[in-house]
Amino acid sequence: MCLVAIAWKTHPRWSLVVAANRDEWRDRPAAPAGWWADAPGVLAGRDLRAGGTWMGVTRDGRFAAVTNFRDPSDKRGDARSRGELVAEFLKGRDDPRRFLDRLAAIAGAYNGFNLLAGDGDALWYFGSREGEVRAVEPGIHALSNHLLDEPWPKVRRARQAMAADVAGDEGALFAMLGDATPGADAELPDTGVGLAWERRLSPALITGADYGTRASTVVRLSAHGESQFEERTRGPGGEVTGVVAYALPPPG
Repeated sequence: MCLVAIAWKTHPRWSLVVAANRDEWRDRPAAPAGWWADAPGVLAGRDLRAGGTWMGVTRDGRFAAVTNFRDPSDKRGDARSRGELVAEFLKGRDDPRRFLDRLAAIAGAYNGFNLLAGDGDALWYFGSREGEVRAVEPGIHALSNHLLDEPWPKVRRARQAMAADVAGDEGALFAMLGDATPGADAELPDTGVGLAWERRLSPALITGADYGTRASTVVRLSAHGESQFEERTRGPGGEVTGVVAYALPPPG
């Protein structure tokens, strides 16, 4: 994922609302969101190269999402896939803090990343560059390819859109995820990729034949385990090429 906006414990029905874009090289094979044959309780897309995922939920209300930390000067070809972190949490039983505490000890095996993990009762965050496991406070937050709530242009816009509609109206949130407006040059970060790429990566929706937004997803989870999940896959021009939607009643 390269943009994840969340409303955590701000709505009477939905304890967690998520609006997220997955940005990736277009030649990296992936399956759209669905129930995993080898882990039937997991609903997520799947990276067909390494077997992990960028974001997913479970039937019992677990949630996780990962973004990379953008720093081309510190990228190792032998690092483990960050997508396995999301898959491991979703398939496991550890509470979020225990999982992230264990992860902190081995974070160096991966290129830089940020991970959000929740179980319905708690939501926690770990950034490998920050090195601190911390609870996500109730409120509106967003995450891109830096630390949680780093005020990049698309992060600010995502938080504003989520704050305007914490119930997670699909139309409003998908409109935010489909916004291709770039940030002003004066507001762009300097992450080492050069100005042309900073401009290209600055909108919520990234287009292009080689790299860009591959999927936009809106998820809503209640404290009782009810969930709604919609994913829209996208083509090189940002056009929607497929839609999958799931609605899960509370367990039992």
